[in-house]
Amino acid sequence: MQIPFEPIVLGYHINIHLVLEYLAFFIAFRYYVYLRKRSKDAISGGNRLSIILGAAIGALVGSRLVGLLENPFVEWTQANLINLLNTKTIMGGLFGGLLGVEFAKKRIGETKSSGDLFVFPIILGIFIGRIGCFLIGTKEFTYGKVTASIFGMDLGDGALRHPTALYELVFLVLLFFILKYLQKKITLKNGELFIIFMLSYFAFRFCIEFIKPNVFYVLGLSSIQILCVICWLYYYKFIAKLINSWRAR
Repeated sequence: MQIPFEPIVLGYHINIHLVLEYLAFFIAFRYYVYLRKRSKDAISGGNRLSIILGAAIGALVGSRLVGLLENPFVEWTQANLINLLNTKTIMGGLFGGLLGVEFAKKRIGETKSSGDLFVFPIILGIFIGRIGCFLIGTKEFTYGKVTASIFGMDLGDGALRHPTALYELVFLVLLFFILKYLQKKITLKNGELFIIFMLSYFAFRFCIEFIKPNVFYVLGLSSIQILCVICWLYYYKFIAKLINSWRAR
C-alpha cells in the first residue's frame, strides 16, 4: 500500500482521513451511548445533554485555537483564515472540551463528575482518527522527523520518518487496556478515571512532540507541549495526591 493512501471510488478520489474522522465521531458516540445504557449514570439526561453540548462547543473552539498556535500566522489574509478553519488538533479539542464541560456544569448547577463515561469512547475515536492520519502521510501534520532508525517509514515525501501516528496507535491500545484494568481492580472516585486518561495521554503527547518537526517554540517547547504543561497544572491537586500516596507507602 502506498502512502498517502488515496483510493478512487467511481472515479472520485476519496479523502480517507476525512472519512475516518467522521467515522471516528460516529462510532465513538455510539460506544458512549452503549456504555451509558449499561451503567448507572448519576447525572440526569437533561444535564448530560447540556454537558455534551458544552464539550462539543469547547472542543470545536479549542481544537481550532491550539491548531492555529502550532504554527501561528501574522497576516490576517483570506488564505490564512481559510487555513484556520481547516486547522485542528485533538489536544486542543480535549482540553477545550474539558473547559466547555466545566462551564456547562457551572451554568446548570451540576456538581457530579461527568468524565468517566467519555474515556473509552474518546480513546476509540482517537484511535480511528489516527489510522486516517497515518494513511494520509505527510499531508497531515502528524508525521515525525526524519530518522535513520529501523522505525523510519516513507510517508509520502520520499524521506524515512518516524511514523508517530503508528506510535500513538500502539499507545492507545495499551492505555485502553490499562484503564480497563484499573477500572475493574482499583476503587477510583468518580471522575478519577478521566483524570488518569488526560494525564497519561498528555504525557505521551508531550514526549512524542520531541520527534515531530515543529517550527514554533516558546521556551524550547512546542504549543502542544505548553498545553500539556497547562493540563498538568490544571490537575495539580490530583498529581499531589498521587505523590503523597506513593510517599506514604
